[in-house]
Amino acid sequence: MVETGVMCLDTQLEALMQKEPKKFRLRLLAWYDRHRRDLPWRANRDPYRVWLSEIMLQQTRVAAVIEHYQEFLWRFPVLEKLAAAREASVLAAWSGLGYYRRARMLHAAAKVVVREYGGKFPTTADGWRALPGIGRYTAAAIASIAFDQPVAVVDGNVERVLQRVSGARLIGEELWNAANHLLDVKRPGDFNQAMMELGAVVCTPRAPACLTCPVVEVCVTRGEIPPPRKPAPQKKREIQYALDRRNGEIFLIRRPLNASLMPGMWELPELPSPNGARSPSFTLRHSITVTDYTVHVWHAAVSSRVDGKWIPAERLGQVALTGLARKILRKAEML
Repeated sequence: MVETGVMCLDTQLEALMQKEPKKFRLRLLAWYDRHRRDLPWRANRDPYRVWLSEIMLQQTRVAAVIEHYQEFLWRFPVLEKLAAAREASVLAAWSGLGYYRRARMLHAAAKVVVREYGGKFPTTADGWRALPGIGRYTAAAIASIAFDQPVAVVDGNVERVLQRVSGARLIGEELWNAANHLLDVKRPGDFNQAMMELGAVVCTPRAPACLTCPVVEVCVTRGEIPPPRKPAPQKKREIQYALDRRNGEIFLIRRPLNASLMPGMWELPELPSPNGARSPSFTLRHSITVTDYTVHVWHAAVSSRVDGKWIPAERLGQVALTGLARKILRKAEML
């Protein structure tokens, strides 16, 4: 039995399906046509560029992606160039975006498309899912944006919009069913981008701008749906690194190839403890997932027993650096 005043999930989902989907589509797309952000990957529907942008945007802020997107395309302007590149060159171009498995899978997929598909991209979501590193969301996004396949996407932004509009805690296939029901099949790529755009700039996690929302009339909650749980608190940790430079070169070490995080990437040597009573040369902050690091950097000579390599400063831009190493070297004005 359903408690008084509480609508069961199936009823809420059914209510969403009946909420004038045609009006929802028209208002959302009209808003998107007027207010969408001018992002470089929206300049055309070239599948290579759409694919690259979708991979870069996974777990990464749009502002951070814009700079790296342009730089990556400068180095690898076409699929064939990417497929023929060395992995180290791809990782170097990706440096600073983090989650380096994305770059490795991007590189692997490029090789598959060139070698097995004759350089022709799949045109369907199912075809894209057969490639390395492509999941359900990414496959649907590329297929709809680049090839107009009528398939909906569900990411964090779309999920939030659907839950607020319906007032329901939609999960799993319920989210995909709701998204596909609302989808505009004549403009699937634009509709999917409009849903993501709405969640990113209007229907935000905190303080949503409901007064400017184009679909506020059909929204049950008007942004008031409570979060399911509190985010995990950030852990605090202090770490020390040695910045050893001489004759225009920087001493770097390479992470093990079997490391669980950023295998094969280059970084500064970590110091086991603070370097005596002296103050560090400089300090910066760096966050990875749920850990907030205070990073102390010392201008210090590294022991000859440390296995590493001297890299000329002018070559640092071509080295596959970890995000933290890049941040430190920028702070030290070496990049």
